[in-house]
Amino acid sequence: MQVGSVTTPFGRRPMTLALVKRQLNSAEIKPGKSVEKWKVFRDASEARALLGIQDRALAVLDALLTFYPEAELAQDRAMIVFPSNAQLSVRAHGIAGATLRRQLAALVNSGLIVRKDSANGKRYARKDRAGEVEDAYGFDLSPLLARAEELAQMAQQVAADRAQFRRTKETLTVCRRDVRKLISAAMEEGVSGDWGAIEAMYVELVGRIPRTPVIGDLVGILDEMEMLRDEILNLLETQMNSENMSSNDAPVERHIQNSNTESIHELEPSSEKEQGAKPGVKRQPKHEPIKAFPLGMVLQACPEIAMYGPDGAISSWRELMAAAVVVRSMLGVSPSAYQDACDAMGPENAAATMACILERAAHINSAGGYLRNLTEKARRGEFSLGPVLMALMRANSAPGRKAS
Repeated sequence: MQVGSVTTPFGRRPMTLALVKRQLNSAEIKPGKSVEKWKVFRDASEARALLGIQDRALAVLDALLTFYPEAELAQDRAMIVFPSNAQLSVRAHGIAGATLRRQLAALVNSGLIVRKDSANGKRYARKDRAGEVEDAYGFDLSPLLARAEELAQMAQQVAADRAQFRRTKETLTVCRRDVRKLISAAMEEGVSGDWGAIEAMYVELVGRIPRTPVIGDLVGILDEMEMLRDEILNLLETQMNSENMSSNDAPVERHIQNSNTESIHELEPSSEKEQGAKPGVKRQPKHEPIKAFPLGMVLQACPEIAMYGPDGAISSWRELMAAAVVVRSMLGVSPSAYQDACDAMGPENAAATMACILERAAHINSAGGYLRNLTEKARRGEFSLGPVLMALMRANSAPGRKAS
């Protein structure tokens, strides 16, 4: 609210109640208080959006601080600088006169500086006989000292908001990739479901992301994208469970488990001695799901296994299982350890798990021990292949990742 032209210790100028309050606060600086001037400047620069000033105003503030001879703003020292507009323009990188006046007004309105005008409006200093400044008229920098803690807190808040924005944006990007890959893999594998409608929901969500979003935009879209991803995973899990229930007594399932053409025993030595089993003790196969996730998803998450397939490619679960046996031997996993994994997880899941181990082979000291550990977790119901595949898919899509 404008209160007219009033006489103040800072001269006769049009004032507002807000400016009067700031000037009074500047006059109440605690005795002995001091702060490094460039630290305050950096904090003000970080908080410029909250202060409502532009980069050019900061350039002018930088120029004003260069006219203050001390490294610290201190309560027991005069903090008034009195450069002419011409001098300020030079140190502010040649800023035009009209722009300079606007940015000085912006600094005053933001409460970073106050004017102390002489009777004729000129800026100058009156010195005593010893040459010391007795009185000065110009721009008072004391608000920077008075608001040092406030500016530091504002700068920290801006930095925290920026970090939260970056994290939210990165999380949304990863979630978008996950959803896109899940939808593509489900369509390629022919998983039942209205994937066209699900894809339309995904496209609509992506289309709502603004070109220059703010944190509020991203948080809402991220929540919806994560819900969509959860729904897709639930749909895939439901489909998997449905396939498992319908295949328990199916002849095709018995064929896969028992026939010489599909059984894992065709791909491994068949004698009990070679299998590492005790003589006279028969294995008791356990019922496990045939396929936890689509083959396309496994190959996207674990592209390195493809080179062990026929002609350097894998197009079926049988080819993946055959490649897994080759990888098993190459990584030094015993036949018994791999067969235990097949019993606990099912042949397809065991092959997919071996593909995951190959993908992370450089970070695993003992592939055999690692597989046995996963097998025990699978028996206890504590191992899920889905999160492993998703983590590898994210790693493979990370910037800088070389294509296999």
